[in-house]
Amino acid sequence: MGRLTDILAAAQQRAESAGLPYEGMLAPDEAAEVLNLAPGSRLVDVRSRAELELAGTIPGAVHVEWMSYPNWQTNPHFPNQLRQSVDTETLTLFISRNGHRSHLAAEAATLAGYRDSYNVQEGFEGDINSATRHRGEINGWKARGLPWIQK
Repeated sequence: MGRLTDILAAAQQRAESAGLPYEGMLAPDEAAEVLNLAPGSRLVDVRSRAELELAGTIPGAVHVEWMSYPNWQTNPHFPNQLRQSVDTETLTLFISRNGHRSHLAAEAATLAGYRDSYNVQEGFEGDINSATRHRGEINGWKARGLPWIQK
């Protein structure tokens, strides 16, 4: 359990240093390791259904949209849908395309009583590669070679 403690402590320090209201910020490889080391933890993918279909999914992730395509309206039912999918006492990791919406989701989850909320920095696809204008090439879950599938 030492490795899990070390990862979470580093993530908590990052969040504290950045003045964030949620528990911690994890790099994608750290998030994958947490999911392996803490079997009760859950990864919540907050991308839209369209993004899941186009870019791929992470096996075992729970899906609760933060915003819906094509209007990109914030999901007013997010806290209730999250509660239906994940217990408030669960170590909960949030991931989006590049870490921005998952940041907002982790904040909202914290306000809803999820005290062990972590944002996965870089997200699923990461930043845009300026040379190719594509995501998923320089950072993020996919670029780091972590498990994902294309439906």
